[in-house]
Amino acid sequence: MAKSAVELIFLMDRPHLIRRKVRLVGKEHLEGALAKGKGVILVSAHFGNFPLMLARLSIEGYKTAGIIRFMRDEQVEKMLMRKRTRLGVKTIYSQPRKECVEKSIRSLRNNEVLFIPLDQNFGSGGVFVNFFGRKAATATGPVVLARRTQAVIMPCFIVRQKDDTHKIIFEPALNLEQGKDDRETIAINIQRLTDIIESYIRRYPAEWGWIHRRWKSQPN
Repeated sequence: MAKSAVELIFLMDRPHLIRRKVRLVGKEHLEGALAKGKGVILVSAHFGNFPLMLARLSIEGYKTAGIIRFMRDEQVEKMLMRKRTRLGVKTIYSQPRKECVEKSIRSLRNNEVLFIPLDQNFGSGGVFVNFFGRKAATATGPVVLARRTQAVIMPCFIVRQKDDTHKIIFEPALNLEQGKDDRETIAINIQRLTDIIESYIRRYPAEWGWIHRRWKSQPN
């Protein structure tokens, strides 16, 4: 089992250790965004010990939800679900899609922090953007949800430190750029978010632990 997974299972039953081992950097960005009352979309990736990030935010007192894929190992998923629930982290499964969208909108309208990883292949349902010099099919959810709810989009990453503590970094909110139409507006801003994710992976390559065919889908 990977180091991050063992660490997560151990720490999720010890909130006092999570608080001690994980610090927040740029918290003022998050506070300012939540003050608007429209919710915050935390855009990140399968980067660092991101489930630990959600636990730490919930322990800090933020209403926290995450869009998560159901694991193939049902028993492990049930165990993690219990631990997330006990820590106050709301789980929104990515499927079925309609239910995911409805719960995400409800979460944001409740001024919650909604975590969305944006480094998954999204097939024909997303937009193709440049990612490490290749076209990658990417979900449009963060921008679509932000435009629908007026929620703030905020890139956020958790980075392991040399002493095995962690640092959660909140980037400044992303102000949406407008294109000539809806499609271009979505593509422009998903590219900007993808560029930020790529920049973090380049800075901390060992933190990207995503064993996944990211470039599986390609434009015709």
